[in-house]
Amino acid sequence: MTKKPYYITTAIAYTSGKPHIGNTYEIVLADAIARYKRFEGYDVRFQTGTDEHGQKIELKAAEAGITPKEFVDQTAGEIKRIWDLMNTSYDKFIRTTDVYHEKQVQKIFKKLYDKGDIYKSEYQGMYCTPCESFFTESQLVDGKCPDCGRECEPAKEEAYFFKMSKYQGKLIEYINEHPDFIQPESRKNEMMNNFLLPGLQDLCVSRTSFKWGIPVDFDSKHVVYVWIDALTNYITGLGFDLDGNGDEMFEKYWPCDLHLIGKDILRFHTIYWPIMLMALDLPLPKQVFGHPWLIQSDGKMSKSKGNVIYADDLVDLFGVDAVRYFVLHEMPFENDGVISWELLVERLNSDLANTLGNLVNRTISMSNKYFSGEVSNKNVTEDVDKELIEYALDTPKRVEKAMARLRVADAMTEIFNLFKRCNKYIDETMPWVLAKEEDKKDRLATVLYNLVESIVIGATLLEAYMPETSEKILAQLNAAKRSKDDLESFGGYPSGTEVIKKPEILFARLDLDEVMEKVAALQADAGDDNPGIEIEKKPEITIEDFDRIQLQIGEVLACEEVKKSKKLLCSQVKIGSEVRQIVSGIKAYYKPEEMVGKKVVVVTNLKPAKLAGVESQGMILCAEDADGNLSLMTAEKDMPHGAEIC
Repeated sequence: MTKKPYYITTAIAYTSGKPHIGNTYEIVLADAIARYKRFEGYDVRFQTGTDEHGQKIELKAAEAGITPKEFVDQTAGEIKRIWDLMNTSYDKFIRTTDVYHEKQVQKIFKKLYDKGDIYKSEYQGMYCTPCESFFTESQLVDGKCPDCGRECEPAKEEAYFFKMSKYQGKLIEYINEHPDFIQPESRKNEMMNNFLLPGLQDLCVSRTSFKWGIPVDFDSKHVVYVWIDALTNYITGLGFDLDGNGDEMFEKYWPCDLHLIGKDILRFHTIYWPIMLMALDLPLPKQVFGHPWLIQSDGKMSKSKGNVIYADDLVDLFGVDAVRYFVLHEMPFENDGVISWELLVERLNSDLANTLGNLVNRTISMSNKYFSGEVSNKNVTEDVDKELIEYALDTPKRVEKAMARLRVADAMTEIFNLFKRCNKYIDETMPWVLAKEEDKKDRLATVLYNLVESIVIGATLLEAYMPETSEKILAQLNAAKRSKDDLESFGGYPSGTEVIKKPEILFARLDLDEVMEKVAALQADAGDDNPGIEIEKKPEITIEDFDRIQLQIGEVLACEEVKKSKKLLCSQVKIGSEVRQIVSGIKAYYKPEEMVGKKVVVVTNLKPAKLAGVESQGMILCAEDADGNLSLMTAEKDMPHGAEIC
């Protein structure tokens, strides 16, 4: 029987640097879904890869003193190494510098131009280099990029534009008719209410201010801008040819069953990409899932904050499957998940060492101790057996139901609930007591058989999430991985099979203090290579220029939110004999009550201005890291309000 095709993709990773564990989570999540779909009998095509063009790459390569191609070759290699380290089973790793991809992008661009969907004009607006995005003044939030919060610079250049508005109504209709197209539901509402319903602006799809990109073959001044280049990887990776040559794989797997992406790039995949496909007269993907972020307990990971955790460091400390377990199991369906060293140790000890590892070890050890390793079903049953068997047989159904809704963490919980039920079964049947009575020997054998059979069912289901652990468990039990159909009945483990004589400890318990010592060593090594932050240099000034700026210490007496703004706080600041009202865009980083009593640095001779209708009589100074996070500037020692900074 021909298997039904299933095509799943991740977003392609941007080759600006090494991916941290938050980036790596996505490929592991996609791998779990792909592996489970194979288990269900699908013919799976799993694609990932790297996004390798753009101004940021050009600048980073120049800083490194190498060509952009050399830079992306190094970074793409590092990304692929991490993906392989995490035991991900992708079928295709595409790079946007692949010659075939570049040629198809040029063909697609030309077709859309010839069709009239792309036209040449001039762009004048604000440009965010890290996001590689243009914005109008009205789209900025407190004068900064609405996506990342960084500074935007004025930009004006000739560019080609894509007529987004032409397809807006058609896309709204499609989304309304396909309620599962954007998942979770909250992401769909965000895209509809914030972008589609208010109206789409035409999209800039070429640039002339840098060269590291795919050339527009009919206009040599331009390179194709990121969207048409990056998003089309999902079809070029299937061998799509605009001329219709040799695209059997495309015909087989498209439309994509699932685009798995981070929630921060949802707009590009649920608005830009579907509209491009509509313009090309191609079917839209069946579903786009915007997963949440995996963040540190002190906020989003960033190199400048020194809180970045990398997958290979985690693997060195805990092993591949332990890391896979944590990132998959600890990530909620819609909300951001939190990772910390303490939480890692707690989960790995309680779930992996105790619940799973101890169960397998105890079961094998008892089989060896009481029956020289032979596991036989003597069919001496009691009511408690029926409860375990029913639970074991129902577990695959519960896992299937969770996976159908992409609730991977819930699916893993169901599997570990089976392992917990097995541990409870040991407490209920007390094999060590049965072993003391000769006439209970067949009952003891039946108990151990039921345990082994239940563990095999759990280990089979575990393969999608922890493939190495699944393989190790089955090997120690001398069992084969079951098919999905095999899990519909209990008793598939051949009676009389012998388990391994010396069980391997799957997961050893961890000591938090020892782990933290290793973490400190890792962070110290990383700190030696931390280059800090480079910012764009401003024109040189004289001491007379500096003397024109008056800086003083101010004490915050009161603070409240500015009602008409999502970003602003309004503070009453005591400076010498006067109280100034100062409005600051720091709401995301400080609560009003946290501001009260702080001694801050204030520019006191700044011309008053109105922000969101509220007058601001100065400026509170902050430091900003590479990710746009803010920290108030304060004096090292306690200084009186009004003290001058000189």
